[in-house]
Amino acid sequence: MAFRSLVILTGAGISAESGVPTFRASDGLWCGHRVEAVATPEGYAADPALVQDFYNQRRRQLAEVQPNAAHRALANLAARWKGDFLLVTQNVDDLHDRAHRDTPPASGFELIHMHGDLLKARCTRSGVVSDWSGDMAADQASPHHPQGVMRPHIVWFGEMPLAMERIERALWDCDLFVAIGTSGAVYPAAGFVQTANAAGARTVEINLEPTAGRHLFDEGVYGPATQAVPAFFGALKT
Repeated sequence: MAFRSLVILTGAGISAESGVPTFRASDGLWCGHRVEAVATPEGYAADPALVQDFYNQRRRQLAEVQPNAAHRALANLAARWKGDFLLVTQNVDDLHDRAHRDTPPASGFELIHMHGDLLKARCTRSGVVSDWSGDMAADQASPHHPQGVMRPHIVWFGEMPLAMERIERALWDCDLFVAIGTSGAVYPAAGFVQTANAAGARTVEINLEPTAGRHLFDEGVYGPATQAVPAFFGALKT
């Protein structure tokens, strides 16, 4: 069967083999910090210098990692896909972006960073989003508003993920939904498979091991992302 409309959701598992730390370790910390301290509006308000330094370090780390075989397999798929293709990532790294720059996608492709982008910054007063590859100071002045400062363009806990209306429309229109390297524990992304099921789409989970939501998917494919993703999409009719 050839599919016409594809939605793929990726999580930390697709970037882990590139050396990008997964969001939360077993001890509840993210790169040695309490998540509440560096990934909430309250944490930013309490200690903007700590939060800015945390994301400055994450931004610098991007120069040390490269897209892996799983990212490249999706870029190759996007280049040959004849229908609509929405790639939604929960990751704030730029590895998908780089893979698609190396292998330009077909016209029906779109990439959404639903949890934000490390290489962008947002003005706290105007909401204007800018490219930002360097460090940000705790009181980084905004070029967009005289009273604004620039903060990481990251969706923190308690904030609404980006482009949700666009994602919902695509889920209702798709006939194939694939979740890759995501735990299925964080909403609203954890509910995407249920929307795709309601739309009548084929649903597939690709992960290192079955998740708690495995029963929601029509099919499960398990193993390292750099092996499982190229194998699955290499065999997919387009």
